[in-house]
Amino acid sequence: MSCGLRDVVNLEASGRPALLVHTLGFDAAASRQAEMLGQPAIRRVAVTHPIQDKSAREIRGLAASSVADLVSALTVA
Repeated sequence: MSCGLRDVVNLEASGRPALLVHTLGFDAAASRQAEMLGQPAIRRVAVTHPIQDKSAREIRGLAASSVADLVSALTVA
């Protein structure tokens, strides 16, 4: 089970808005794990996969291109 997903579930349970950011390669696993934790609709944003071979500049670009999705996931009911 993903520690990040557990953290998001716990933060949400405490009333703090949270979301899981993961790569597309883990989308199915994140869905299954969220369902197993009883939170199938937990907020998640998936970014391109893989990221381990990306440079710091590429990672910053990926983060910048994901801001709208992150804000939307945290602010849209």
